Amino acid sequence: MKIQILGAGKMGSFFADVLSFEHEVALFDPDPQRLRFTYNCVRMSDPKEIADFKPEILINAATVKHTIAAFKTVLPYLPENCILSDIASVKTGLEAFYKETGRPFVSTHPMFGPTFASLSDLSTQNAIIISESNHMGKVFFKDLYSTLKLRIFEYTFDEHDETIAYSLSIPFASTLVFASVMKHQEAPGTTFKKHMTIAQGLLSEDDYLLTEILFNPYTPEQVEQIRKELAHLLKIIELKDYSAMKAFLQKVRKNIE
Repeated sequence: MKIQILGAGKMGSFFADVLSFEHEVALFDPDPQRLRFTYNCVRMSDPKEIADFKPEILINAATVKHTIAAFKTVLPYLPENCILSDIASVKTGLEAFYKETGRPFVSTHPMFGPTFASLSDLSTQNAIIISESNHMGKVFFKDLYSTLKLRIFEYTFDEHDETIAYSLSIPFASTLVFASVMKHQEAPGTTFKKHMTIAQGLLSEDDYLLTEILFNPYTPEQVEQIRKELAHLLKIIELKDYSAMKAFLQKVRKNIE
């Protein structure tokens, strides 16, 4: 299959490497410098080159902020039957965009980030495929993600956003609150250092990505749960209520079993 990938960042390069041994892959990035260390694929920095390549599927790996703009840049050079696809962690505006184009599409979310996941072993990681997607597109990504040993789930666009609000917004908000009150420690404990590593990894991500995940319409409800539990814990601490603390810890242990 002829596969066009947009964006030579970490995820775009990863997909190019994974796919290039079984498919004919072309990697496009407007910045030629980002294509220097790619191999086993056609390198492009001019969108007009895509017309000659005639891809059967296009994987948009541009950053969340530029996903739709990247699509619009290359649409005039794509065959009408080329399947559009994205791997964005934030799907805001994509459902409407796909409907507007009238083209076949497949939207997925490989739920492993290059910051923390080991790209050499993804057997503990997950991927979401949007159920409204084109059948052939879904078959392609199911086969790809199965090869990577990812656990695959199929959700609608709305179900995806709700899931992301829970699985990303809660840890993101918790980490940001921790980092916002952090003070320099001369002799930090192990737990503190682990939280620091998570905070540093999170804050190395693109600001727009963090913002859009937290601005998910389902996020406020999840953050409100954090506020309620924090207020409850604070009351227990202030009252030095040992029985209440024991009950709280038991509940938390049960949650993470």
